[in-house]
This record gives sequence, structure tokens and C-alpha cells, in this order.
Amino acid sequence: MLRYAAAITLIICAALPCARAGTAEPPAADPRAALLKLLPAGSKLEDLRPSPIAGIYEYTQGAEISYLTADGKYFIDGNLYDMKSRDNLTETLRTHARVALINSVPESEMLIFSPANPKYTITVFTDVDCAYCRKLHSQMAELNRLGIRVRYMFFPRTGPGTESWKKAEVVWCSPNRNEALTRAKAGAALDMNKICSPTPVKREYELGESIGVRGTPAIVTENGDYISGYMEPRELLDQLKEFQVAKR
Repeated sequence: MLRYAAAITLIICAALPCARAGTAEPPAADPRAALLKLLPAGSKLEDLRPSPIAGIYEYTQGAEISYLTADGKYFIDGNLYDMKSRDNLTETLRTHARVALINSVPESEMLIFSPANPKYTITVFTDVDCAYCRKLHSQMAELNRLGIRVRYMFFPRTGPGTESWKKAEVVWCSPNRNEALTRAKAGAALDMNKICSPTPVKREYELGESIGVRGTPAIVTENGDYISGYMEPRELLDQLKEFQVAKR
């Protein structure tokens, strides 16, 4: 009986490859691993995903999207469009990334100015010393009257250790943060010795960099659309309406 079983095994193995114990084929290497060596330090495998084009990967850093060929020869910095729908596929990815990044911050770490029944919510990366940030804030009553809820996140353009950074921390450490921000944006003197820990300034600044903020005010809508710079309240409302219609 044993000889018969052995004979059957030999016949099967002659027709099909038989694996020997301990000689299983190793899993194939992830082709993205070699590409990581070409990308900035800290890049991860999950930052590279197949794009709609065969042989090209999407490369994501925060809300910045670019493309890399599978052979590592070419890096593409630009937008990818669907020619049938005319949709900007790259911008769609950016909007989703912006929403995810902003939603990672609880509203308890933002400064919020809201009407009773808001129709729109915007997140504004702001610098206490930015002239156009101050102008936007001076029109807060009008923004709220138009149904726009404003959530502020700190983005001191001059970076860590600067006076604007310190002012942002002082505003956060004040008993009434909204009032302190309003006073600071009006040019009032702040108690620069007011210190508390921790503050969200560093986290929000780095998040702004990940989103691609280069200047202030930088406005992000609920759907992740990006508005670079100041707009008059009525113009901003019209832009928000346009974004809303475009999403339908």
C-alpha cells in the first residue's frame, strides 16, 4: 500500500511542480520599495499608490499630489485630468486629503466665530500680524451675517520662535481666546509673558504646511476646496456657492 501511494505521488509530481518542505517561494518584493529610495526621507510605501495610468504611481505628501513612473525615471508635478469627464483627478485627491487633515484636529483646538445658524463653514489658516488676515477678521460680523462660520487655525508665516509665533501662543493662553485674537488683530498690545502649555500652534502650523499653505489667509471649505488669500465677504459667499454647485 505504501509503495502504491509513493508511486502515485511520483506520478503527480512529474506532472506538477511539487514544493519541498522549507523551500517555499519567498513573497515577491513590493515594487514600490525601490522607488522610496528616490523620494524624500520619511516617505512610506502607502504614500505611493497606483494612478489611473498604468505604470505611474500617485505620490502623496499631506495634500500635495505628484506622480512617479514605475521605473523611477520620471517625476511628474502637475494635474491629471479625465478627458471624458474633464474632471481634475489630482485636485479631487487634494480636496479629500485636506478634509482628512483638518478633521484630524478637534474643534476644541480651533478659535471659532459662528452665527446662530451657519450655512457654510470655512477653516482659515491665519497669522496675527498678516494685514489681510486682519482685514478679513475686521469683517467677521458681516461674514457671520452672511451665514459663514469661521474656524481659525494658527499659521504664523515667520515660523517657530518668532514674534508672530509667540503672539499666537499668547492668544491661545488667554482666558478669552476669541477676544484676545480680536484685540491682537486690531494691533493691541499683548501680555507677551503669558505662557501655557501645550498649545496647538506647532501642530496647526505643520498641518498648514502639509496642506500646502504658502501665505495667509488660506481658506479651506468643508469639502476641501482651497482659496488662497483674502476675499471680500460677499465675494467669498459667492465663491462658496459656486463650490457647492460644482459638487452636485
